[in-house]
Parts: sequence; C-alpha cells; structure tokens
Amino acid sequence: MQYSKKHLFLSLLLPIQVILVQFLSQKPQFIEQYYSNGIYPKISIVLRFLLGWIPFSFGDVLGFVLLFLLLRGIYILIKHKFKNFIGQLLKLTAILSVIYGCFYLFWGLNYFREPLAKNLGLQQAPYTTEQLVKTTEIIIDSLNAIQQQITKNDTIEVVLPYSQKEIYQLAPNGFHQLSSKLPQLNYRVSSIKNSLVSLFQSYNGTSGYLNPITSEAQVNDMIPKTGYPATTCHEMAHQIGWSAENDANFVGFLACINNTDVYFKYSGYRMAYRYCISEIYKRDKNLYKQLVKKAHKGIRKDLYNTHLFWKQFENPIEPYLKKGYNSYLKANNQTKGIDSYSYVVDLLIAYFKQKH
Repeated sequence: MQYSKKHLFLSLLLPIQVILVQFLSQKPQFIEQYYSNGIYPKISIVLRFLLGWIPFSFGDVLGFVLLFLLLRGIYILIKHKFKNFIGQLLKLTAILSVIYGCFYLFWGLNYFREPLAKNLGLQQAPYTTEQLVKTTEIIIDSLNAIQQQITKNDTIEVVLPYSQKEIYQLAPNGFHQLSSKLPQLNYRVSSIKNSLVSLFQSYNGTSGYLNPITSEAQVNDMIPKTGYPATTCHEMAHQIGWSAENDANFVGFLACINNTDVYFKYSGYRMAYRYCISEIYKRDKNLYKQLVKKAHKGIRKDLYNTHLFWKQFENPIEPYLKKGYNSYLKANNQTKGIDSYSYVVDLLIAYFKQKH
C-alpha cells in the first residue's frame, strides 16, 4: 500500500517538534531574547496586519473548516469500513504536525519566556493576609471613586455607553499610554473581534481567547459590558506575547487603568477587585464580608448581575471542559493550571507595594 511521502514526512516531523519544544522550554533566557523579543513580535504584527481588517474571525472559520474535515474523514473511514486506515491516520497526523508547529512558532513558545514580574522589575513573593487586605482596600477605594465619578450616586450600577466595536477601538489607547513608561508593553496593529463561538464560550465559562494561529483576539460578545474592556485588554496582552494567564491579567489591568477613558479604568479595577476579594474569601470569610461592604452598592449590584449571567450557563459538561483546559495550561508551563489566573494577585500586591 502506498502512502503520501508528504504526509509521512510531516508525521515523522511531529515527534521531532515535540522534543525541540521540550528542549526550548528549559531555555527561558533564550526564548525571551530571540523569540519573545526577537521573531515573535514580527510574526504577530504581520498576522494582525493580514487578518485584522477582516470584520469576522478568520480563525474561527478556519476552526470550523478543520472540524468539518475531521468529521468528514471519520465518516469516510466508517463508510468504507476502515479501508486505508493507516493512510488516513498518516494524513491526520500530518495535519496535527502542521498545527503543532504553527502553534508554537506563531505564539506558543511565549509560554516558556521569563516571567512578567522579572521583566517589569516587580518583587513578586509570597504575601500575608495583611498585605492582601491592604491591596484590596486600595483597589476598593479606586473603584469606589471611579464608580462615583461615572454615576454620581454610589447605589447606581455602572452602564457602559459603548458598542463592542467602540470598545475595540478604545482599547489600544491604554497600551499606548502605558508604553511611554513601559515600551515593552506597546501594542501596534489591532486585530480584535467578536468570537463566532460566543455561546459555546458562555457554556464553558470563558470570556475570550487568542487564536494562536491567526493572532486574532476573540471576545465572547455575550459577557456583561462592564467586564468587556478588561477582557479585551487581557486578550491583547496575549497578542503582544504574554501567554501566562496571570501575566495577561496584570498587563490587561495596567492597560485599563492607564486608558484615558474612565469606563476602562472602572473595568480594570473591577477585575483586580474580583481576584483579590476571591483570595480573601479563601483565607477568611468574615474578613471577606467586611471588605465586600466597603464597595459601593452600585458595584455590588454590577458584580451580582455578572454572577447571575454566568449562573444561567452552568451545565454538567463545563467541569470536564475546564479539566481539559486545566491540563492544557499545565502542559504549557503553568503548573497551577486554571488557578494561574488568580496568581495575578501576587503581581497586584507587588505593584501597589512599589507604587505606594
């Protein structure tokens, strides 16, 4: 039986790529210098330039096409009673090899770069409950002040006056403001889009994602508007090379609070508050109740409505999807998996300690 030489070559290339990625994963300085600050920014900007103008998510469409081809291949195999099974398996492995290579070349190697804290000169370290409380109180004060500025009444919920497209247009401003102090966080050539699978994302509990093959930032267009700017900036942080979720959260926070738009500032401090107050809840529930009351009633209404939004999508499959994502993160240098998101609290404490 004859097999395609091209498929055979690409299939044999897959284990070689895996070994190479494992080797490079142990070289963070090399990755930082030659990939994250070398070829990656060029690759990312070219992809965003080529695809950013398209009004829909090219990456989502590509995903649908690949899924269709996979299902079609399975159907043909079953229909022909698994004739030429080895040939079809080689073809599938060849496609996986190309996807694997593109994933790490176009973005994935950023998982193995040096931590953001080192890049920004932040003294990240284990923190006490006292430090956590102090940081949370600073964030609550800022959040209260911004909510009061917007609504003129501490009991009124903040409502964003922007469309999703307007949020995407405003988001780069925060990065531009930030880059005057931190040029390594500059953002050029926008490519931010509504996800075509927003309903699926709502059911699996995700607000957005970066397509690593096309460098498009995808945002779940169903999420509450007050969280939209922070989610957008989080995905943009991924675009400029910060793969780790805690790092992307922190860069997203900085981009929001440095934006000249007050609604972005609100969204940024809101995100920081949610992570900090969640950590306090894990440590001391009585302390949690005391601090929650310090937030204006309008803020508490906003967060409760967000809670209700996500609750309506709870389903028995979601935990299994999260387990899969958890395994994916652990396989890519985030040893705490999904919990890595909450590690942004370390960075927030280090940031406010340095600032104050």
